[in-house]
Amino acid sequence: AEEQSGETAETESGAAEDAASGDAAAADITLWTYPVGSFGDAATVDGFVAAFNEKYPDIHVTVEYLDYTSGDDQVTAAIEAGTTPDIVLEGPERLVSNWGAKGKMVSLEDLWDEEALADISATSEAVVAACKAPDGNYYEYPFVMTTHTMAINYELFEAADALQYINEDRTWTTENFEKALQALVDYGQTNTGVVYCGGQGGDQGTRALAMNLYSAQFTNAEHTEWTMNSEAGIKGLQQLVDWCNEGLLSYDAGAVAADELQLFANGTIAMTFCWNASNQANYASQVAFTPYAVAFPSDDGTPELEGGIYGFGLFDNGDAAKIEAAKKFIEFVCDDETQGPASVTAAGFFPVRASFGNVYEGTEDEERMSAFSSLMQYLGDYYNVTPGWTEQRTAWWNMLQGIFGGADVTDTVNTYVDTCNAATQAAMGQ
Repeated sequence: AEEQSGETAETESGAAEDAASGDAAAADITLWTYPVGSFGDAATVDGFVAAFNEKYPDIHVTVEYLDYTSGDDQVTAAIEAGTTPDIVLEGPERLVSNWGAKGKMVSLEDLWDEEALADISATSEAVVAACKAPDGNYYEYPFVMTTHTMAINYELFEAADALQYINEDRTWTTENFEKALQALVDYGQTNTGVVYCGGQGGDQGTRALAMNLYSAQFTNAEHTEWTMNSEAGIKGLQQLVDWCNEGLLSYDAGAVAADELQLFANGTIAMTFCWNASNQANYASQVAFTPYAVAFPSDDGTPELEGGIYGFGLFDNGDAAKIEAAKKFIEFVCDDETQGPASVTAAGFFPVRASFGNVYEGTEDEERMSAFSSLMQYLGDYYNVTPGWTEQRTAWWNMLQGIFGGADVTDTVNTYVDTCNAATQAAMGQ
């Protein structure tokens, strides 16, 4: 645990009384943030901290920035060493299903008061459910949500006469996706898209691609069993292998989403499977074409898109004053009438609070965000909260490497599902 030198029992008692009374005690707290939009940018976050300090000058916030390559390892090492931060910014799959399930997090029940619950529920009951653990505790307090999509190089698709295969509402069928791939190849674009499988970075894209092709379900409805070894799941994965073998797609066993996104931004490939509003903003200065967000192709033309929910959790470091100060920071960033909407736009996603309305109305981002807003209707099940999620992510890209390396698809997917279900049962104490 963090050393509390210089603190007497009397001081600790006073801090606890301040916490109980709802007053913000003076405290030094730490925030670790994954790169959720501009929350990976020090200048942006420093500005938010400065605004917070105008209201709470005696709470000092130190920030550390994580990435999705090494961030999980950093947190795991901190847990083992007893040096976890006070606050961490990410999603329920980490805050609730992983660290919360392991008893490392503080319950945020008091932040989820009647007003907050009603406001967030009006946007999405799925958000509420994802932030609440099976033990009844809320281990995440969210502020934004999004849906992950793919994107195409609009001008390249236009030149290849492949736009005809995409509907006006940005959806397309599996059949028409194949026709678009063929049109691109016939046009001379041999690098159409890359199924990346070098790690877990951006794995939501490859999952959504494989799932949607033949309307597979990733887990059961209760989030207790993994189900991609269904007929539909195996058929979708086999289809990806077949397209790669036919030269309509390619795969890269050493690439993660960041590599694939850079290829897309450079104009090397015609599409990306890892797109959202935040990525579009982040790569805007690098692209010399129009990135056009589209849904993943599905056999029936009605996709189920993966969602992203982002918010804050508190590690239980055993200090009442720090916990109370950290909650003040979370409330300010998420709920303050001025800062709350600013936090949402900095993340580049959509507010979980219905009362915030359209935070992009009247801004230069209004038109850009409207495209992603139109795809929110296809938001699917938030299965990321299934116990054993961390083990599943590793098993997923290992499975992809296997099938693209020539292993039998059915056998490899069955092994993957067995591995995931074993992890889930272990996490559930079965």
